[in-house]
Amino acid sequence: MAEALAEAAKGKGLTSPNPAVGAVIVRDGEIIARGHHIYENRKHAEIVALEQAGPAARGADLYVTLEPCSHFGRTAPCADALIEAGICHVVCAMRDPNPVVAGNGFARLRNAGITVDIETNAMEPAEKLNEEFAHFMRTGLPLVTLKAALTLDGKIAAPEDNEGWITSEQARKHVQTLRHASDAILTGIGTVIADDCLLTDRSGLPRSRPLMRVVVDSLLRLPPDFRMVRGVRNDLTVITTSAAPDERRRVLESCGVQVVVLDGPGGRTSFPDTVRWLASQKYQSLMIEAGSKVNWAALESGIVDKIFFYYAAKILGGMQSLPVAGGSGRRRRVDAIRFRDLKLHNIATNEFAVEAWLEK
Repeated sequence: MAEALAEAAKGKGLTSPNPAVGAVIVRDGEIIARGHHIYENRKHAEIVALEQAGPAARGADLYVTLEPCSHFGRTAPCADALIEAGICHVVCAMRDPNPVVAGNGFARLRNAGITVDIETNAMEPAEKLNEEFAHFMRTGLPLVTLKAALTLDGKIAAPEDNEGWITSEQARKHVQTLRHASDAILTGIGTVIADDCLLTDRSGLPRSRPLMRVVVDSLLRLPPDFRMVRGVRNDLTVITTSAAPDERRRVLESCGVQVVVLDGPGGRTSFPDTVRWLASQKYQSLMIEAGSKVNWAALESGIVDKIFFYYAAKILGGMQSLPVAGGSGRRRRVDAIRFRDLKLHNIATNEFAVEAWLEK
């Protein structure tokens, strides 16, 4: 199963909107075939492994990280292919959260006389590998991660000169692994104007589709000569309001920018509607990299599912340095936004990251 999980990891970033799945076929205690899914290739991991094994698959065992599918989609059901190939035993890490499958694949295999076992020790790493897919299948919404780089006192920016970085180059490289694993990334227009940022995936790794860059911009202040607009490749969406001038919309659209009107309260854009729109486009994961106001607005709207905060051994102090989440905040300690399942990650010397899920 460890080999199957390693196979699945090879597809990370290359399978969206499908899950990353790995499979190995074992005969007489030896691995005779292995495979992983890549969206462009269409073939699921089990089929890749079966084709590699050929006739030797008959009577062999299959180790796979996700329940074999039982329905017709872009391909025929993998469960049927396993039955036809003569696989005698299937060991799986987790049940498919897709309601179209959800145990039906196991049932089909068992009805054909194939022994099916769940390797419970592998369930957690298998779920982690596809947490975006699992979340999307269970909720119908993309997994939203709020990412930030902070000082030890929770500051993300100084009141004056903000040249340089809070965290190290090593931490910034790690951020690129999060971007690579995400379908979309969101920021506010204030951050874009301040930094003229690109918000691209700079991991250097191949992707199944471009990282969709999303800018929240109520009045369409995004300058058409900014770098992210000049380099647009069907990968930039601006979320705006009906109050935005039509002329600005026409200019951005002529540059290849997709403009979506999603009105929210107080003349702002709607974060919940933005997440629902991303879901309608089959984006299963969204990372937020924004400023203090947008961070708080996202948290307060309830769209955030988890955080990934990078901490550097620094303190800015003062009342004017920006906190990770500004806005009105909560007025009482008992009303604080709470987290669960907290994990610490060693990132670099004197740097660490906190990953945690919001209690909802």
